[in-house]
Amino acid sequence: MENKRTCLYDKHVALGALISPFGGFDMPIQYSTIIDEHNAVRQHCGVFDVSHMGEVSVRGRDAERYVNHIFTNDVTDAPDGQIYYGMMCYENGGTVDDLLVYKMAAQDYFLVINAANIDKDWEWMQKQAEGFDIDLQNCSDYYGQIAVQGPEAEAVVEEVLGLGCKELVFYTTKTLDVEGETIIVSRTGYTGEDGFEIYGSHAFIQRQWDKLMESGRCKPCGLGCRDTLRFEVGLPLYGDELSAEISPVMAGLSMFCKFDKEEFIGKDALIQQKTEGVKQRVIGIELKDKAIPRHGYAVLCNGEKVGEVTTGYNSISTGKSVCMALVDTPYAKLGTELEIQIRKKTFPGVVVKKRFYDKHYKK
Repeated sequence: MENKRTCLYDKHVALGALISPFGGFDMPIQYSTIIDEHNAVRQHCGVFDVSHMGEVSVRGRDAERYVNHIFTNDVTDAPDGQIYYGMMCYENGGTVDDLLVYKMAAQDYFLVINAANIDKDWEWMQKQAEGFDIDLQNCSDYYGQIAVQGPEAEAVVEEVLGLGCKELVFYTTKTLDVEGETIIVSRTGYTGEDGFEIYGSHAFIQRQWDKLMESGRCKPCGLGCRDTLRFEVGLPLYGDELSAEISPVMAGLSMFCKFDKEEFIGKDALIQQKTEGVKQRVIGIELKDKAIPRHGYAVLCNGEKVGEVTTGYNSISTGKSVCMALVDTPYAKLGTELEIQIRKKTFPGVVVKKRFYDKHYKK
């Protein structure tokens, strides 16, 4: 089956991007180097094509009740324009997906899901909709999306794109009527820096990309540095730190599970995990050497395998070799000494907090 292409694909090719499959799409991995693009976002401004992400609209009398039913976080009486992060879970607590829920207006929610999970999520959401008075729409093919990220993002979005955004605080959104269509702008991102995500028709997103490129005020960035950026600040990637086998409790994301609300799918299983404990947890490990731990590498304690690396890099922002790993719970305590098996050698490390670099959001 052929990979899909986003509305900006031809522009990536014209810029000489390295293209590779991701989540069922042919996506730009890098344009110059991952290090250059990573540093541009940390220090100035970078723009990402995230049009591969999925979008689902939930509207109607039971919209709030339905979202609360499928979502671990609580949107009860949410103010218009508020955004929530959380998970959708199976009954056994395993993760269907992690997502953002935008409260657009009364009885109007906008859900942003991961590209690789669009078909699976959509089928699952439809099954859960029985008995709810809602209009559920998969809008993934309509929307293009760009993410403008970095300390200069606000100025770039305001001055280059002409989109008023200063009043937005982190995790809020608004709609704007621009160039004859209604677009969505949110103060969100996946980099640990201040930034904005902009949703509109394919043609609108293509025009905004061109304006950004012509301005010279932000660097085009690929999925390579998107991964290094999110990883440094401890943000999970579905398929690595979350999955059908890795629950929010195992991933250390219980804060996004509101156990005091009436119900949500997977609530009982997750409460049981919180109460009785889980067999494995996602942790951070800092290596004492410069070797780079990769996904799937074994984590050892005294020569015995106790887990596997989920994501690992030589952190560009800190210069340290670090990784996130899923390990047996007895070895998850901060300060525990472990080793990473890299090819035929083992390298010593220590359990540290998963946030290897501090976030710089505008609160």
